[in-house]
Amino acid sequence: MITAQIVRELRAKTGAGMMDCKKALQETDGDTERAVEILRKKGLNVLSARDQKVTEEGFIGSYNHGGRIGVIVEVNCETDFVAKNEEFRKFANDVALHIAAANPMAVSGDDLDLEFVNKEIALWDCQLREEGKPEQIIPKIIEGKLAKLKTEVCLMHQPYVKDTDKTISDLLNELVAKFGEKIVIRRFQRFGVGENIGT
Repeated sequence: MITAQIVRELRAKTGAGMMDCKKALQETDGDTERAVEILRKKGLNVLSARDQKVTEEGFIGSYNHGGRIGVIVEVNCETDFVAKNEEFRKFANDVALHIAAANPMAVSGDDLDLEFVNKEIALWDCQLREEGKPEQIIPKIIEGKLAKLKTEVCLMHQPYVKDTDKTISDLLNELVAKFGEKIVIRRFQRFGVGENIGT
């Protein structure tokens, strides 16, 4: 069954029209990934155009947990109209709460510290060789481990603490679909009392 929610999610992912998304999902029996491919082949993926848009407006969300943990997060959008919207601001504050609880290292995989990533890869490579894994499958195992690491330490890939069936990326895509404009989580800072003292 092709629900309105699935259609909205595909629209948020691709930027294609609602009817085009619905048709693509019907063609693929609800398989979202295949539907994305169909839309791409038809040239209906317009997210690239949205990606070019400038997000100069936005809101600084915040969360303070008992004076022990504090978070500020910058969420950007295209228009002042969306920046002033209560739902948009609630999203920013909810993301700040999530960051306080989940303690991500970066917004996305692209923002991860390269030195940290390379150290992890070298460690996995060493462990897998010690375990006697065949040479040809080591890169594939490392790729899987890297994907899992991103779900653990990257904000966009983490399951949302208030609803673990959704990732932060899912929540953001729902907001994009609702407001019809580009929205990005630009940066965040998390502070914990006593952290990094003496290091």
